[in-house]
Amino acid sequence: MALGYVRPARPSDAGEIARIQLATWRVAYRRMLPKHVLDNLDEEWLGRRWSAAVEAPPSERHRVLVAVEQAEQSYLVGFAASGPPDEQALAPGEPAEALGAGVVAVTDLLVEPRWGRRGHGSRLLAASVDLWRTDGFDTAVAWAFEGDAATRKFLGGAGWEPDGAARALDVDDLLVPQLRLHVSLAAEPEPGAAAEPAQG
Repeated sequence: MALGYVRPARPSDAGEIARIQLATWRVAYRRMLPKHVLDNLDEEWLGRRWSAAVEAPPSERHRVLVAVEQAEQSYLVGFAASGPPDEQALAPGEPAEALGAGVVAVTDLLVEPRWGRRGHGSRLLAASVDLWRTDGFDTAVAWAFEGDAATRKFLGGAGWEPDGAARALDVDDLLVPQLRLHVSLAAEPEPGAAAEPAQG
């Protein structure tokens, strides 16, 4: 019988987090982003960034969590990263103060596709919500690609809704539209039976 749980990321997890990120992007975004862009992403560079995020986060409220599937042996199968919002959380032209001190921004919420539909995304989200409340946040936001139906369905099933903000990422001269979702952390999200997320 397989068991799943969530724990804080360790420095030794950085390489595996980078591998999961690339594997997930290359499956989930293959119809949204140019193939050569996905093919040329540097796993070692991503690993160094994740190592820094885990070992030296910008604040105590920046979190990286990992989902683990434990059977005969343990596998890292997904991760979530979040923290106080920076300019990457803002919509074009939105003032820095638009997202106040009570807002937490999700930068990543990924479950490797081959481990999907096993509850890992829900466990990552539930653990994140518990920590966000402990950290004093009252609202969470996350950007999702308009074409990423899996993530939008997953978050929508947990009570997240568009907040009206939109933007388009310029990926090698291809504009890829995104919308921002938000949810109140004041009460438990409604349970949802949505699919696992593709991205965060």
